[in-house]
Amino acid sequence: MKILHTADWHIGKLVFGIRMTEDQEYILNQMIDFVKYEKPDVIIISGDLYDRSIPQLEGVELLNRFFSEIILNTNTKIIAISGNHDSPDRVDFGSRILQEKGLYIRGKFSGDIEPIVMEDEYGKVNFFPIPFVEPPVLRELYEDKSISNYDHLAKKIFEKLNCSINYDERNICIFHGFLVGGEKIFESDSERPLSIGGTDYIDVEYFKDFDYVALGHLHKGQRVKHDHIRYSGSLLKYSFSEASHKKHVNVVNLKEKGNIEIGLKEFKPLRDMRIIKGKLNNLIHKDVYSIENPEDYIMAILTDEEELYDPMATLRSVYPNVMKLEKEKNCRQNIEFRTSAGEDISRKTPLEMFCEFYENISGEDFDKEKENIVAEIINDIVRKERNS
Repeated sequence: MKILHTADWHIGKLVFGIRMTEDQEYILNQMIDFVKYEKPDVIIISGDLYDRSIPQLEGVELLNRFFSEIILNTNTKIIAISGNHDSPDRVDFGSRILQEKGLYIRGKFSGDIEPIVMEDEYGKVNFFPIPFVEPPVLRELYEDKSISNYDHLAKKIFEKLNCSINYDERNICIFHGFLVGGEKIFESDSERPLSIGGTDYIDVEYFKDFDYVALGHLHKGQRVKHDHIRYSGSLLKYSFSEASHKKHVNVVNLKEKGNIEIGLKEFKPLRDMRIIKGKLNNLIHKDVYSIENPEDYIMAILTDEEELYDPMATLRSVYPNVMKLEKEKNCRQNIEFRTSAGEDISRKTPLEMFCEFYENISGEDFDKEKENIVAEIINDIVRKERNS
């Protein structure tokens, strides 16, 4: 059985004021062509179909066109789950009707995980789609007050799930979350934290007995401790922390039990996301800007020491899609401006910024008790925003 694993499309995402829908459509059209050529049996989308719980109309239409083209014009099935950016209820709408055509969408976690069973020449393949769910929701659903973080959540789900899994058959888990397992995990600035204060980490060992684990949430394609437990990464680069990433889908060839091959397929974006660095006059010289696509999304780091007049306008005369501009500080400046206000706050969590604010204003330490209280308040705000 051939499977394409992808995730974190974030359809309709806004990056530095630019709507990414055109770029997303360009990639999805390439994916459609690839599906028609490779003829996979299943496409897995491991959450975050949309970027917002109430998606933009243009984004809904784009996803509808993709699903329609795949389901109606190829023989490929689609299994998709909700992620932390999606509205479970909206994603779940019409799911029972759609699965009759081969589109299996799991938006809302009901408490039970009914496998989607398919067959090939080697027998059954059981797909276990687990839509994103938050600890308070599962705590109420299972009437279990011990579920206080995402690790407890995953442990409880798999305690129930393991009773119904036949591990002599081939089993695939589809999950959206933050797995850890002793190796360095690469994060990106564009990922919205599941919770504040480190309570979103999940032990990878709960997943090790599956034949393949199709993960979503982290935007860099990577394995987690075991070769068969993988993030596919996001559809596109959504922050400059991802500038060095190679975006791809995972191509999984599932043969008999214990025999699996995993490859990668990259697609060429309409516009890449790049970081350029140098003096302003050098960056706008034809010998420099003509080397790569000047239409790319650009973060420019200027090394000029003198003051510049409207450098953004100058850059945009050559690079029309400059998103971010920084001026490199020399050593003296770094010493003089080495304060929290001078640092890049885009890399800090709301909890870290509140901690610095509290300590600067009060002169007191922001202890663990205070941190837990504020973390819970922030998490509650995020939950309400996600479900609005």
